[in-house]
Amino acid sequence: MTRKVQELFDLSGKTALVTGGSRGLGLQMAQALGEAGAKIVLSSRKAADLEQSAAVLQAAGIEASWIAADCGQEEDILRLVETTLERVGDVDILVNNAGASWGAPAEEHPTAAWDKVMNLNVRGYFLLSREIAKRSMIARRSGRIINIASIAGLAGNPTEMKTIAYNTSKGAVINFTRALAAEWGVHGINVNAICPGFFKTKMASVLIETLGEEKMAAHAPLRRLGDDEDLKGITLLYASAAGKHITGQWMAVDGGVSVVTGG
Repeated sequence: MTRKVQELFDLSGKTALVTGGSRGLGLQMAQALGEAGAKIVLSSRKAADLEQSAAVLQAAGIEASWIAADCGQEEDILRLVETTLERVGDVDILVNNAGASWGAPAEEHPTAAWDKVMNLNVRGYFLLSREIAKRSMIARRSGRIINIASIAGLAGNPTEMKTIAYNTSKGAVINFTRALAAEWGVHGINVNAICPGFFKTKMASVLIETLGEEKMAAHAPLRRLGDDEDLKGITLLYASAAGKHITGQWMAVDGGVSVVTGG
């Protein structure tokens, strides 16, 4: 007999590791997974932020802990994996969300800034996925990896935004997702990506202040920016049994921006 919808979306007994999870989109996704019953491990660079965010989840009845780590550093990634497995056991769901951006015209973009963005946004995703899969998912023939890309990886940006490294990195994340899904499907691992549009996050705050929220929202057919709920549904779909036959895909959550920009 097939499962009811509520059962398909139930994550009870699952464990999720969410990087960049102390604020913004990462915390929103962690909340979605926790509200569906998953045990949450948050990670980012700053312990104080993580402690506060874990407390928010705990106050909502979610079992949550945290581990500070810089996913731009391989030694930190290895420590994060080791510590997570020691503390909570196998990881069922990995959300690769930690990321960086840099604004500068392409002809003036510093090499060091390019390397920083690519190192965290692409190399970090690969290293963490590799280690979690090797040590937790492949042997169990089960796992969900959710990579956070961006509509910036689908096409160019409005002329006000000069983020060549960020755009390039997020385009790489989309094809990384496809390639990994094709290779690891045989191990029972689903790999998918989310491409957020303009959300009210710290990363977008400078642009929102510069252009104004109304002008930013005008780029979207729905005439609004993303809010604190808009990634919850797609995250839960990818992470749960409801999405068990979806892999190698990306979904834009952008109010329709990519529809009119050709992404």
